[in-house]
Amino acid sequence: MLLHIVARGKIGRSPEAELTDRYLKRINWKTRVTELPDTGGNLPARDGAKTIVLDERGKAMRSADFAKLLGRWRDEGVRETQFLIGAADGHSEELTREADLLFSFGPATWPHMLCRAMLAEQLFRAVAILSGHPYHREGRTGG
Repeated sequence: MLLHIVARGKIGRSPEAELTDRYLKRINWKTRVTELPDTGGNLPARDGAKTIVLDERGKAMRSADFAKLLGRWRDEGVRETQFLIGAADGHSEELTREADLLFSFGPATWPHMLCRAMLAEQLFRAVAILSGHPYHREGRTGG
């Protein structure tokens, strides 16, 4: 399955871009990043793709549950999942209504450039969980 991040705004050369790239390169599934202007521009075609819209009003999920969702969609034959990150003003109501999932990193508002890095890390973590890689350490306590 293709994991496709569709983000408003240009990230350029920045610490957030480096961190995003670092995680995306570690994912053994196909990945793509599409940047759109802050306003306007056309979203990529969503023919058969699942869409997850990042929104502070969305559902906060444990990493293991997020991984299960992606694994289920992969197993059902979904070819692409698009992760939509908005600009400062968020997404249109129409887009949020049409999404397969509104996904949240919590009730706080996060800078959209930082959301890319956070999403890339969660995608890497989800793929690691699904492959049995030891990166994810849920339930373990430090000592």
